Amino acid sequence: MSQAKEPLSGSPTALVTGGASGIGRALALALADSGVMVVVADRQIDLAERVVAEITARGGRAHLAALDVRDREQFATVVKMIVESSGRIDFLFNNAGIGVLGRASHYRDTDWTDVLDVNLAGVCNGIAAVYPLMIQQRFGHIVNIASMAGLIPVPLVASYTASKFAVVGLSRALRIEAAAHGVRVTVVCPLIVNTPILSGGRYGRHNDDVSALGRRRAAMHAMAVTPEGLARRVLRDVARNRAVVVYPGWARLLWYLDRLSPWLTDRLTSVLMARLLR
Repeated sequence: MSQAKEPLSGSPTALVTGGASGIGRALALALADSGVMVVVADRQIDLAERVVAEITARGGRAHLAALDVRDREQFATVVKMIVESSGRIDFLFNNAGIGVLGRASHYRDTDWTDVLDVNLAGVCNGIAAVYPLMIQQRFGHIVNIASMAGLIPVPLVASYTASKFAVVGLSRALRIEAAAHGVRVTVVCPLIVNTPILSGGRYGRHNDDVSALGRRRAAMHAMAVTPEGLARRVLRDVARNRAVVVYPGWARLLWYLDRLSPWLTDRLTSVLMARLLR
């Protein structure tokens, strides 16, 4: 990884939220392999410790930070700790995220609040904690992990889609503002990634009304890209200062189709939803 301006002494430093598993883990490993000192931030302490140990075993440098992205004060404390030890933050990867699979008519209140609190408020908390520092530094790169569900409508994940559309809009608006301060912003929109959210469980809940989709899980995993492949693409495009990263590349066709003909996208996704539910 490279940064256009590095007036401070010391090695580049990256803060990766949700770094204990999935995309976050892959990003942390790839960053460390490129010589960046990585702070693996997560509320899954045991898993985060394993990632730090893995990075160290590979000759990289990493530290653990206990972080619940919903807590703005906790985020600020982590940033203060990094600045005191490293003197800088070059990269913020707002990666932590959760999802709920199910029809909105079957949502519980927590299916809305949990997802929006982590996926949207968590990103806002990260920006609030790090962006002022990057302005002061006159350099830095904020990378927000969104989804193709932030570019095109995806049924059966309404709260997730809402949060990711918001992250895309936030990222594009902030990119325009931040450029005046020498700060860069990129938003990442992968299609399907083989992570715990896809599998279900603590951070990827599947509601009972879509239990039939369990039979489709193998097909969904077959379509999914690996976190490692996504991480390599993200670091490459971040180095190029791309505004929006879509992965895999062919998924851009879906985005272009929706921009050209939204009604056609709606029709295709409604047919797909009907088939999945059957």
